Amino acid sequence: MSVGLPVVRPGDPAGVADALREAAATGQIMQIQGAGTKAHWGGQYSTVDVMLDTRRLTGVTEHEPGDLVATVRAGTPLRDLQAVLGLAGQRLALEAGSADATIGGVLAAGEAGPLRLRYGSGRDLLIGVEFVRADGVIAHSGGKVVKNVAGYDLGRMLCGSYGTVGVITSATFRLHPIPAAQAWVVCPVSTVADLAGLVASVQDPSIAPSAVEVYLPATGAGSVVVLLEGSRDGVAVRCAALRARLGADVGTLAEPPSWWGRYPFGAEDVGLKLAAPVSGLPAAIETLRRHLGEAMTACGSAGAGVVYVGAPATVPQADLAAATRAIRERLHGTGGTCIVLAAPPATREGLDLWGPIAGLGLMRRIKDQFDPSSRFASGRFVGGI
Repeated sequence: MSVGLPVVRPGDPAGVADALREAAATGQIMQIQGAGTKAHWGGQYSTVDVMLDTRRLTGVTEHEPGDLVATVRAGTPLRDLQAVLGLAGQRLALEAGSADATIGGVLAAGEAGPLRLRYGSGRDLLIGVEFVRADGVIAHSGGKVVKNVAGYDLGRMLCGSYGTVGVITSATFRLHPIPAAQAWVVCPVSTVADLAGLVASVQDPSIAPSAVEVYLPATGAGSVVVLLEGSRDGVAVRCAALRARLGADVGTLAEPPSWWGRYPFGAEDVGLKLAAPVSGLPAAIETLRRHLGEAMTACGSAGAGVVYVGAPATVPQADLAAATRAIRERLHGTGGTCIVLAAPPATREGLDLWGPIAGLGLMRRIKDQFDPSSRFASGRFVGGI
């Protein structure tokens, strides 16, 4: 939470609308924030006059177990939603790297977690959204049943927008049953070069992994961990098949390892998000390591081609800039990206956090349409949006 700012804490969408209308009338620039678990992500705000805290917008307002659909207010912590859904044997197949993350924050920052390999990200599970525009108008997109996709693109637009085009007040999601059994199969990785072949070998229809995660610590051996879910007998059979395929060093855990689904960096560290074709991940990680040093740690959804990288805050800005330039040149033409999510203020000053972004012109036009006066603090998202 930004220090010294006036804070408004509306308890319902009407309160959010009132706050935004007042901000528009007085010319105030507003920052939107939930639990603040990702306040250190993205660019620096150019100006902020008031903070809108969403944490009073809580609760599951609708849950239809038979339809596998639930509507939840944006300030609700994801863990609280999962606890409610768990009572009906269901879950939102979405995980956040921050334990206190709210639903609105998870969507706005585009978080997904290990289950993204099988179920996709939040925007893939979202079937309806309520949000408030900069002029204080409460708007809706999508519906409350899976087959209703009207306006779905607007919901997708809000996902990953860092709160720069609208305030999400509630979201409706498609749910999935909690599996009867889970197992985490662990395979050691001695070199980064082994990564692509290992990840490819476990992504087989007969294995059907729900997640394939990699952990490459700064020192010591790394590991690839495969999550298998389903019936007890089915998981046991697939575990045995995977162990036979990967060799004698493979083990099985009944609980995920401590690093599972977490980010390898803190609020004061350097943190990057690397998205690349699975076959190109080893070279991309090695490129970053050459510039950032051996203290670099990487972990993430290798099976989905998304890996997070953490490095100490002491990494010189010149080295970080060289690393991002090199990796972006390597990824050019592959559809891959390298984003600097977090860095100390002095390091990020003047640094290209986002790199080349396709569709930037369209993003600017959307910003101009939904927030023409830039009431939602500009500067945090790509291109200064």
